[in-house]
Amino acid sequence: MQGMKKADVGVALYLLAAFVMMIIPISATLLDVLLAFNISVAFTVMFGCMFANEVLKMSFYPTILLFTTIFRISLNISSTRLILTTGDAGNVVSTFGQYVGGGDLVIGVIVFIILIIVQFMIINKGTERVAEVTARFTLDAMPGKQMAIDADLNTGAITDAEAKEKREKIQEESNFFGSMDGAVKYVKGDATAGLVITAVNLIGGAIMGMWRQGMSINEAMNHYMILTIGDGLVSQIPSLLISLSTGILVTKGSKEADFGTVLVSQLFGVPKVLYFVGAIMIMLGIVTPLNTLIFLSLGLCFIVVARVISGTIETAEIEHEVDVEEAAAEEIRQPENVTSLLQVDPIELEFGYGIIPLADVNQGGDLLDRVVMIRRQIALELGTVVPIIRLRDNIQLNPNQYIIKIKGVQVSEGEILFDHYMAMNPGYVEEEITGIPTFEPSFHLPAIWITEGQRERAESMGYTVVDPPSIIATHLTEVIRQYIAELLTRQDVQNLVNNLKESNPSLVEELVPKLLGLGEIQKVLQNLLGEGISIRDLLTIFETLADYASTTRDTDILTEYVRQSLKRAISNKFFPANETTSVVTLDPKLEQEIMGSVKQTEQGAYLTLDPAKTKAIMDSVGVETKKLEDLGKIPIVITSPIVRAYFKKLTEDYFKELVVVSYNEVESNIELQSVGMVTA
Repeated sequence: MQGMKKADVGVALYLLAAFVMMIIPISATLLDVLLAFNISVAFTVMFGCMFANEVLKMSFYPTILLFTTIFRISLNISSTRLILTTGDAGNVVSTFGQYVGGGDLVIGVIVFIILIIVQFMIINKGTERVAEVTARFTLDAMPGKQMAIDADLNTGAITDAEAKEKREKIQEESNFFGSMDGAVKYVKGDATAGLVITAVNLIGGAIMGMWRQGMSINEAMNHYMILTIGDGLVSQIPSLLISLSTGILVTKGSKEADFGTVLVSQLFGVPKVLYFVGAIMIMLGIVTPLNTLIFLSLGLCFIVVARVISGTIETAEIEHEVDVEEAAAEEIRQPENVTSLLQVDPIELEFGYGIIPLADVNQGGDLLDRVVMIRRQIALELGTVVPIIRLRDNIQLNPNQYIIKIKGVQVSEGEILFDHYMAMNPGYVEEEITGIPTFEPSFHLPAIWITEGQRERAESMGYTVVDPPSIIATHLTEVIRQYIAELLTRQDVQNLVNNLKESNPSLVEELVPKLLGLGEIQKVLQNLLGEGISIRDLLTIFETLADYASTTRDTDILTEYVRQSLKRAISNKFFPANETTSVVTLDPKLEQEIMGSVKQTEQGAYLTLDPAKTKAIMDSVGVETKKLEDLGKIPIVITSPIVRAYFKKLTEDYFKELVVVSYNEVESNIELQSVGMVTA
């Protein structure tokens, strides 16, 4: 903290000195000290820009430009005041005026004009244009960089912390180059102000010399011309250094490179180039009237340097090969490190080499972007964060095959035809289109592969046409929906609890861990997700758990209470508004039999139904739900609240897509129509 305070005081004094000099006259000796200090600051800025490994290391450069410009202008004002009042601006100004011009006033004027032209026409103009273009391209590239970070995050290439750091770095870069675009105007304005001040010194000095000191016009012009040129040079040289620093910073090809090392290696790192240059210089020294000694010596120097660099490169290559071989041998000698092999990815999508173009951004593939959208879609739909989906190619698969793994175990697979489209008949298309018969992998519906040329015709006929990336994305989405309950970990639940605690700390403190542990809450949330119920309304879920956890800690019973609290969401999901929904009911006698077979244990409740009775119930469920499927409806069974959970457990192994809802989970304004009853 002490160091920071001293730095703050130093910067404040630097700015304060600038404003003081604008108002209060200073002595010639103090002006010499400040001019020397200004030159040293300019060199410090230039070398700092040269050797910054990354442009963001100079993130405050626009502010530095502003500060140095103000300080330099205040020095101009002080020197102008001394020139016009005393005719003596100190040792630094007079030395620059006499020494740089070689004692010749005309040469001094010419050198000064050249410096002005170089700064205005070359450095300032080029730097301004580069800064403007860089700022524009940096801002335009931001969305693409953000998407690339999201894609890397979803494929597991980077962690959440690394993604956050990269996003912050992108934001800092956009802010920096945006500021640089405007800050370059400081440099240009500073050079313009220096030119105007020089003209004022020259004209005003001549007038003051003749009027106040009685000099002739020639004496006044000679005396004040030297001081004016010296003052102009002593201000323009630091200004030129700052302009050069700005140009170096905005023209660095790599944002993370050591300037000097890269520059030298790119210029003198290729021996072939140096051999050619050396031969040309020797030829010019021999064939032309140019100074033979100079050109021969320079040519030989280039050839010698080329030979040295060539030997260095060969030695480095041999050392690299030896290092690689030693590293490989050392790896073989070491006992196998199996720790990294023990980790299992929650979700994996492996594909053959024929599908790689779909996942490669450089080849126009957008599969990574679709994976990002899948995670967002599931988060909005079910209220839970999908684990990172790892994408990798697998040469053991068929070229067009892909497989989906959950926790390292394959759960589904599919096959696509690259450069083809899948056409599916929604049920009302009468005219058939020719193609390769297949099945849609998500729902196993009959489909055909068609070419790009057939796509427009198929769509006009009423077919649903899907491209290969959409097929894979849809399949992956359905698999995630199917296994999302299993993928919900205790750590995920803890993250959800932490998020809720920020807005409802009292509720969370009441429930966790006083009434329920993290594992019990996890089971309730898994029960909901397992039947496709969103847990996004976590506030309602936790309030319900807090209400009933004091009476029971049975997670199945608590789940039923939560479902009844979420009846608006359940009704909205399964029962369309302003429409009568066809359902299947449960025979009251059968409900009594099911409840009579429930056995309670410390580990939970289970059914003890006779196998023959179970088969009869399943047969009846199959017959009744087929009526709904024939009508194109979702198979829904309505039961009493006390039976719902047990009936769902009874049927879930036989009918994966069967929706079981209790009467207490249906809004009062919903109209239901029974098309059958399940009996035994």
